[in-house]
Amino acid sequence: YTTDTKSREENKKTIESLHRLSVDIKKIRRLKEWVLLQDVAYVKEIARILQEMGADETTVANILERCPEAILHTPAEINSQRALWQLVCQNEKQLIKLIEQFPESFFTTEYYENQKANILFFQELGLKNNIITRFLTSAPNIFYNPAEKNKNLIETLQRSYLNLGGSDANMKIWILKLLSQNPFILLNTSTVIQENLEFFQKNDFTDHEVLQLLSKLKGFIFQLTPTTMQKSMLFSQNVFKCSDQELKQLVLKCPALLYYSVPVLEERLEGLLKEGISVAQIRETPMVLELTTQIVQYRIKKLSALGYDIKSGTLESLNGTKKDFEVNYGKIQSKKERPIFNPVAPINIED
Repeated sequence: YTTDTKSREENKKTIESLHRLSVDIKKIRRLKEWVLLQDVAYVKEIARILQEMGADETTVANILERCPEAILHTPAEINSQRALWQLVCQNEKQLIKLIEQFPESFFTTEYYENQKANILFFQELGLKNNIITRFLTSAPNIFYNPAEKNKNLIETLQRSYLNLGGSDANMKIWILKLLSQNPFILLNTSTVIQENLEFFQKNDFTDHEVLQLLSKLKGFIFQLTPTTMQKSMLFSQNVFKCSDQELKQLVLKCPALLYYSVPVLEERLEGLLKEGISVAQIRETPMVLELTTQIVQYRIKKLSALGYDIKSGTLESLNGTKKDFEVNYGKIQSKKERPIFNPVAPINIED
């Protein structure tokens, strides 16, 4: 919709229809005024379709405020989209909930044929419907590709997996897991995948080690380039003063050394050194570089309050997800609170 909006007037009929549905028109004017200037809009019709699916008045208003361009689609387009999403939704209740959360994804109808072909392809591949709905909402652009392109990319990944020594029996599980963790792999090209795999071979990673990295990096490896990976590896080698073989082991232990760019690694390293942590400690537990400086500071503060000195101990207690850290923290806390002498314990007297 690239018409010159300056000289156009708002469509009174559209405004009235939206007003009757209790839609906040000021909000639309502020965010997407161009929608209100179009000559043709299907406000009542789109609202009716949403109501048929079980949306109440508030939900309808909420959807149209967040995605006003919905009213520019014909009822036929929206009904087709509704039937398409029902292929992977359990029922209309789930569907309306998804539309309310992700209206832009649902009301993008230009790629209908590609969306349909891709949904059928993903189902054939063995992806569960709940995973496909997650893709539709959080990674909708992968459905805009022709299904053939996505198919070719999956075949490249499957070939690479087998060439690296992966077994036929595990290949399907591996592919489905990789896609579930990172559907954006499909936005790459087969050439990128090939170049990245060759980069590891040139750096003397064995096929088994490359497979290990692919699993650990959850497919993010294909969003990197040989140049950025090379820079990150060189940076780590200079910081940790290690040989090529030692560097390789560090990368296998902590793929973040490959994944993060030099500025990110630099900032995180600096943050750790400021806290009095040594390079030797970081080399021992490189996974600590997966955490942002803010998270590290927060965790050190919590541990220090328990009298735990991070400078002399291991960095293992800082590591892991929020849940992992809370478990470690709890263990250290209970150790500290446990009495040294238990007055009710039986005394062991030797004869």
